[in-house]
Amino acid sequence: MSAADCLLEMETAHDGALILRLRGDWTVERALPASEPLRLAIAGAHGVRFDGSAIEAWDSLLIVFLRRVAALAHSHGMNVDTSGLPRGAQRLLALSSAVPEQPGAPREDGQQTALARLGASVISGMEGLHVLLTFIGEMVLAVGRLAQGQARFRRADFLLILQQCSAQALPIVSLISFLVGMILAYVGAVQLKQFGAQIFVANLVGLGMAREMGAMMTAIIMAGRTGAAFAAQLGTMTVGEEIDALRTSGFSPMDFLVLPRMLALVLMVPLLCLYADLLGILGGAVVAITSFDISFSQYHDQTIAALELRQFGLGLLKAAVFGVLVAIAGCLRGMQCGRSAAAVGDAATSAVVTGIVWIIVADALLTILYDVLGW
Repeated sequence: MSAADCLLEMETAHDGALILRLRGDWTVERALPASEPLRLAIAGAHGVRFDGSAIEAWDSLLIVFLRRVAALAHSHGMNVDTSGLPRGAQRLLALSSAVPEQPGAPREDGQQTALARLGASVISGMEGLHVLLTFIGEMVLAVGRLAQGQARFRRADFLLILQQCSAQALPIVSLISFLVGMILAYVGAVQLKQFGAQIFVANLVGLGMAREMGAMMTAIIMAGRTGAAFAAQLGTMTVGEEIDALRTSGFSPMDFLVLPRMLALVLMVPLLCLYADLLGILGGAVVAITSFDISFSQYHDQTIAALELRQFGLGLLKAAVFGVLVAIAGCLRGMQCGRSAAAVGDAATSAVVTGIVWIIVADALLTILYDVLGW
């Protein structure tokens, strides 16, 4: 018999219950008794009782053993009588059983069949859709309260968020838009030059930036920059229980936190899109003038002839929709954040991925709609 087995003696009472007599030192320097004999003994019993009168010293090792026995007993639907244990061990065992599992806590899952995994994925997707629709509904109600003058949020916070979504985003938007315009010009002009029609690179860049690339690139930049920031900010507030404190104080988190962020993006993304359109057209002009012997006046006249205000309007409409989607993605993931530091990073990552996917899908749907309507 091993030293670990000397700590435990098992016998069956007259009522069929398994009595576990514990003795000696139950400290971390000792090894736990073997699990298999214990499992077999519990499987054939009608209940489990402890006798800890002979325990000389104990620490967390005893609690680990008691949790193991309780799990085995509960798996067979039987009760566990802990009245024979030291009072401190009883309290610690009850406390360890009362603490709920935290969201995102690692745990080992058994092997699941493909059908079980598919079902779990479908259920998770439906739950996510329910949360999304609930969030959108609450946001619509918040917009309604704003229209009635009943929404409460700090104007100073709104102006600060407005600045973060506009002036502070200009450098990265300028760089990306200018380079995208240059790329469009190079790709188009190389092909058009084969037909002696390189002047039409102005049409390609102008229409591409005004209708598509200006809005899309601006929205993707804002999803990676501002959407992630919104998720991190709200996620940190969730971890610090500040959102719970707002609710307790009678403030709606949708009004106080989500609404100003959504308004800032809806107002600023179209303006940034218009700025990106102009920078992209300028980038195309630089390529056309320096590489394809097109004068600035020719490029300017061709761009004016190809573009109408309607083209810019369609792009700005897309930008406004993209701004709403980025705000929803960032704020939703932030409000869904768990209660750990790692969960904040996961929320920011999820906000970026969700925002970009929604932007691409919405752009495809709007492009099809424009074509159907003849716009």
